[in-house]
Amino acid sequence: MKLTTLCYIENEKEEYLLLHRTKKENDLNHDKWIGVGGKFENNETPEECLLREVYEETGLTLTNYRFRGIITFLSNEWEGEYMHLFTADKYEGTLRDCNEGELAWVPKKDIFNLHLWEGDVIFLQELMENDRLFSLKLVYEGDTLTDSQFIRY
Repeated sequence: MKLTTLCYIENEKEEYLLLHRTKKENDLNHDKWIGVGGKFENNETPEECLLREVYEETGLTLTNYRFRGIITFLSNEWEGEYMHLFTADKYEGTLRDCNEGELAWVPKKDIFNLHLWEGDVIFLQELMENDRLFSLKLVYEGDTLTDSQFIRY
């Protein structure tokens, strides 16, 4: 199982910074809208990975962030993944271009109109509606969500 982070950065306008994945070759997230993040490097903590990946993809340095939950992804087509999910609401720096796609501030009310993974809809609703830590297991066959199991703490 690979270890990753994903972060939804919020601004004062009730928008999340999202990445429209359009530039990376052989990208299982191709044409999907997701948060920013990526794979752990050797000996990194989730927080170190989060800060590095957000800076690499956006040019922003997070100054206030929260761990929100762990997502377990299982698939018949790709390696399993434990994704450490974060939100952030304070940052420094200037947004820059990302080599994986286009970054855009999207009003929270409009996010569910975008091309998202089915499982992302589940955890995005949780991020917007609740403040509790959670664990979510998502099982995919190809691009189709076939099972989900949700636990709030």
